[in-house]
Amino acid sequence: MANYFIIGGDTKEYGPITEADIRLWIAEGRLNAQSSARREADASWVSLGNFPEFANLFSTPPTIAPPPVTPEFSASPSTGSTTFLQRDYELDLGGCITRGWELVKGNLGVFLVGALIYLLVQGAASALGNIPLVGPLFTIANFVISGPFMGGVLWLFLRGVRGEPAEVGDIFAGFKRAFVPLFLVTLVQSLLIGLCMTPFIIVLVMKFIATGMHFNPQDLENNPAAAQELVKTVLGLLFVTLPVLLMCLIPAIYLGTCWKFSLPLVMDKGMDFWTAMKTSFKMVNKHWWQVFGLLILIGLLNVAGFMACCVGVLFTMPVGFAALMFAYETIFDERQN
Repeated sequence: MANYFIIGGDTKEYGPITEADIRLWIAEGRLNAQSSARREADASWVSLGNFPEFANLFSTPPTIAPPPVTPEFSASPSTGSTTFLQRDYELDLGGCITRGWELVKGNLGVFLVGALIYLLVQGAASALGNIPLVGPLFTIANFVISGPFMGGVLWLFLRGVRGEPAEVGDIFAGFKRAFVPLFLVTLVQSLLIGLCMTPFIIVLVMKFIATGMHFNPQDLENNPAAAQELVKTVLGLLFVTLPVLLMCLIPAIYLGTCWKFSLPLVMDKGMDFWTAMKTSFKMVNKHWWQVFGLLILIGLLNVAGFMACCVGVLFTMPVGFAALMFAYETIFDERQN
């Protein structure tokens, strides 16, 4: 059965969706004969009433189809409007943090509970990952859901930033809305950033082998002196390999910053994972240091929260998420053109 893409009444693109979905939306009055649509395999947009499979659903004959429209950003069939790609922006770092605080303060219950659920899930995943034998399975499962989960968390705060009704359940929206592309964003970014760290890992392992030191995890539990010696050896190797570590961290930090908005782009604009990564990369690079500076401020804010008996992070983390989404709106909102 063919899939379709449609332009909704909010001028955003949706899809791919099935024929049954379109029939339902027509019945609900969300689409009409003049709504723009195309099949997944087509490049041109025509009025929905001109599709034979839907023509009988409209009480009046369809109007003449408008000239075919090609999406502005042809690298992906689901990006919708991308007029922001042609413009510049300026981030107000302090303003993002301040507005984030005001947003969270005005909706404390929703955002506090959302942050609490996020922390509990992450804490449970870490604890389960330490269980002997089955721990690795929980670690893998946590990695698989981390992208969709974080996408939903950011979606919750983005809705709040836009003044839309935000509910705690929105943090799970990524699982239904775009599970595969959100997972692929996390997977591909982890692989590429991990690749940046490969030289350091190789050098560290080679240095450790050169020491001739061997250890057995069970022996370390019964021999505190051996465990302390291992820690001293590892710390010494880290110091020796520090220049290599710093050289590897530079591209890793650079790419991580460039791709920071990939998940919300998938959630908000329906982009596929690679288009979202490329779009985030292009826009962040216009003012990389501003985005990096905002991430540093958010990181310091969360450190302060952890220092406040760890409880403070329940308040600082939502402010950080909100600040990041205010920055997202500044960079990617088409209405600012």
